Amino acid sequence: MAKRIDGKEISSAMLDKVALEVAALKEKHIEPCLAVILVGDNPASQVYVRNKQRACERVGIRSVSHILPAETTQAALLDLIDTLNRDETVHGILCQLPLPEHLDSEQVLLAIAPEKDVDAFHPVNVGKITIGNADLLPCTPAGVMEMLRYEGISPAGKHCVVLGRSNIVGKPMALLLLAANGTVTVCHSKTPDLAAMTRQADILVSAVGRRGLITADMVKPGAVVIDVSINRDENGKLCGDADYDAVSVVASAITPVPGGVGPMTIAMLMRNTVTAAKAQNGIN
Repeated sequence: MAKRIDGKEISSAMLDKVALEVAALKEKHIEPCLAVILVGDNPASQVYVRNKQRACERVGIRSVSHILPAETTQAALLDLIDTLNRDETVHGILCQLPLPEHLDSEQVLLAIAPEKDVDAFHPVNVGKITIGNADLLPCTPAGVMEMLRYEGISPAGKHCVVLGRSNIVGKPMALLLLAANGTVTVCHSKTPDLAAMTRQADILVSAVGRRGLITADMVKPGAVVIDVSINRDENGKLCGDADYDAVSVVASAITPVPGGVGPMTIAMLMRNTVTAAKAQNGIN
């Protein structure tokens, strides 16, 4: 039976370390601050923002929320971001996605100063990740790497298969695994015979968003399965891409949904905010 990789346990340990770093910065009269922008009343986004606020409270980061109406214009949103960029007391800026359809998400993400881009979505930060010179890492892929480190699972010399090629998870996940000396294959909707690829994986990361996609016969015996996706089953219960019960019999380790990668994403956001605060104050 596979070992359950507990994201709550690992993220809690990470948050404890972040809290110590925040306390040390406050002794230097530096108070890390995260500004969160939420446009509209998307229920899922509201939950995510509340969870981020709670994490800030836990580690001692000052959280500033800007809740804007759904009809907010592009110009008004960009003006707010410009103000936050120039505010030296704000170290991290996060604009919660998705935005209402009339807003240009790409333009909004480009407007955030790279040094305050704690989601690491700005092309400057993406470029730094590509060349292996990044300070700020995309939260979900970086959270996966922390989970592997915590469990003593090294990607070095292993075949790592990533399902999904999104800019948020799939592509940066592949880059981080590659940087850790994994041999990486990225699969997507046009990949023929997906099962033939997944059965080769020593480490399988799925970020597709399709319930039941990964079945037991698609997993190499002893593989590590990291399930990034959050879906709902026919009863409304949260689940991932993998058939957890069946895959657990084959894999050596697996992340649950919920309680796996999700908590790690928020923990990494807290760490990025502290990293940004240090960099903006000339602290290595």
